[in-house]
Amino acid sequence: MRKEQFVCPYEVYDALEELSQQDAELMHRAHEAARNAYAPYSKFNVGAAVRLANGKVVTGNNIENAAYPSGLCAERVAMFAAMAQYPGVAFESLAVTAYSASKTIDEPVAPCGACRQVMVEAEQLSKQPLRVLCQGETGPVFVFDGIESLMPFIFLDKFLG
Repeated sequence: MRKEQFVCPYEVYDALEELSQQDAELMHRAHEAARNAYAPYSKFNVGAAVRLANGKVVTGNNIENAAYPSGLCAERVAMFAAMAQYPGVAFESLAVTAYSASKTIDEPVAPCGACRQVMVEAEQLSKQPLRVLCQGETGPVFVFDGIESLMPFIFLDKFLG
């Protein structure tokens, strides 16, 4: 037996102003989307924005339902909308942010496991790493270059053989 360790490389930007104009714009679009979330139960608004290879940006926000499993995360809303509206167009980057009615979120909010698995699929279809930006309502921005940095030991389509 041996122990091994997974290392998760990412960049930290102390503020939006440190990002490139393109990344800052994408994060701003995610913030706008979060403000429009439908989260009457959790009061936890999440917004996401996906930049595609054709330059288009598609946004999404979390949508809750009284029957909790019927809701959907912002990241998947944005990614599925992008895939439906622009089939076959590669994903370049995705920004995620969140607001809470009960406190200021001042640290990056990362996507859930289900959303990360959908990002794996999007990255495989795009045949290029998906750049993921995460921020809270305020505070630093974490930037991951590729989904494997966020989700080690990913489940790939090749396993279905």
